[in-house]
Amino acid sequence: MNVKNYQYKGKQELVYTNNSADTLKKVFYHLYPNAFQPGSEMDARIQTIKDPDARMVNKIKVDGKDVKESRIKNLKPNEIGFLTITNFKQDGVSAVAKTVGTILEVTLAKPILPNSKTTFTLDFDGQVPVQIRRSGRNNIEGVELSMSQWYPKIAEFDFEGWHADPYIAREFHGVWGNFDVNITIDAAYTLGGSGYLQNQNEIGKGYQDAGVVVVYPKKTKTLTWHFVAPMVHDFTWAADKNYIHDVVKGPNNVDLHFLYKNNPKTAENWKKLEPLMVNVMDFYNKKIGDYPYKQYSFIQGGDGGMEYAMCTLMLGNGTLEGILGTATHELGHSWFQHILASNESKHPWMDEGFTTYVEDFVLNEMAVKKEENPFKGNYAAYYKLVESGKEQPQTTHGDRYDENRPYSISSYVKGSIFLSQLGYVIGQDNLAKTIKRYYHDFKFKHPTPNDIKRTAERVSGANLDWYLVDWAESTNTIDYGIAAVKDNADKTVVTLERIGRMPMPIDLTVEYTDGTTESFYVPLHMMSFEKENPNPAVKRTVLKNWTWAHPTYEFAISKPKTTIKKISIDPSGLMADVKQANNVYEIK
Repeated sequence: MNVKNYQYKGKQELVYTNNSADTLKKVFYHLYPNAFQPGSEMDARIQTIKDPDARMVNKIKVDGKDVKESRIKNLKPNEIGFLTITNFKQDGVSAVAKTVGTILEVTLAKPILPNSKTTFTLDFDGQVPVQIRRSGRNNIEGVELSMSQWYPKIAEFDFEGWHADPYIAREFHGVWGNFDVNITIDAAYTLGGSGYLQNQNEIGKGYQDAGVVVVYPKKTKTLTWHFVAPMVHDFTWAADKNYIHDVVKGPNNVDLHFLYKNNPKTAENWKKLEPLMVNVMDFYNKKIGDYPYKQYSFIQGGDGGMEYAMCTLMLGNGTLEGILGTATHELGHSWFQHILASNESKHPWMDEGFTTYVEDFVLNEMAVKKEENPFKGNYAAYYKLVESGKEQPQTTHGDRYDENRPYSISSYVKGSIFLSQLGYVIGQDNLAKTIKRYYHDFKFKHPTPNDIKRTAERVSGANLDWYLVDWAESTNTIDYGIAAVKDNADKTVVTLERIGRMPMPIDLTVEYTDGTTESFYVPLHMMSFEKENPNPAVKRTVLKNWTWAHPTYEFAISKPKTTIKKISIDPSGLMADVKQANNVYEIK
């Protein structure tokens, strides 16, 4: 890495195993830095989307009006990003490699047969762009090098074929591998990132390993940092001359590294952050499953927060509460994306949504005052999206959303509700078991939406195909109501109605004038399942099931209407009913 002009040179050797039944005649690589060039697809997307990411635009005046202009559009040649590939060979024989935007298309010298290996070698020249989004140099907090998606990255090939998506702005998808990386850079810099440093004694620089400071080496102009990162699908690093580097022990003897800028306010908050993140990792281990690597690094170096293998690059200034929220979310991605490696581009809700769910759960567990429903804000945001008319189904590719805000709510919020609402559908104990089994069965794999659905079915015994189809593959909404409450001799007849297309089982609570409470449960016919009583202290009556094709449902309460104070559908608030007003019948 030449820190004077922010250009770098590298060599890559990649041993590729074709585990598929296909014979591969081509391979594809991602060249992510090429996105940061005027005229790129990323540049075009910023200029044409209605609500561009504020981090990626400048506000300018045009004819007296405020206009948002792409920050990529006017980058100078020494400010752009690029990755140029030369000398591509397969097992020592030259292959034809063609760059098309952010993708390298390689026509192989010889096909790769099923269950066989081949070795690719190449040289690359790169330039670190001025930081626009995630990767880059000299960001708004003064961090010099944020090196994410910086190398030629082989694309994923799976049962669906090649996933060689151009880099437009969204998420990533990668191939599992064992990385062995040497980075040579000016000796004044401190590095942090993915993997395990192999040459602490050569690096010196006061490098700490669990609090032990190693001896400084002899003075030299450059240092080569040697990292290995086993069984990951990404390798990221950051570097700065003014990093403070702390290491604290986390659960299961995992080293938690903290690299942040050396200024008093930042240092004060990051010092307070350190023991909190030990607790967060402990909660995640118990909620999901043990973190499998030996280290995790929290690095001031991003333009918000973004997950990478064994690390996050995140903003470091601001309030402790804000930094804690970002760090907790990004650490959660170690489970939901970097171990359970779903395809972020095709199913962003699986990683962003599930991470949001565990983040909200854990922060509530750590709070002094706990919320009964820590996901309440997510439901409110989802209802606003539905009301806006801009919702798109979660089968929408991350790059194909019409606007950024609907993408964010669909991915982070509606994705989170997939789990919190699943707890309503199959019960909280079954949900907790589902999350742990999902992790156990699919870690170090590329799970799909069907995999989380099937896991929940295996754990609970319920049929849940309808849940995945209606919630994630359509924009069908849930809307139930209490249509009528009538006296019938010494009984009360209640009529419920299904107004929305999406079916659900129904929890219903009746509060009586004498202060007692009773609950009723209406199973959903297509689930072939009966949920355990979520509140055993309250008497529950299980009613006959409700079929989807019947828009109304009638049942009797064995007390006269005069004894009833209030009837409520789903008092937990965990069923995402888009119109709440008709969920309650109250006699005042």
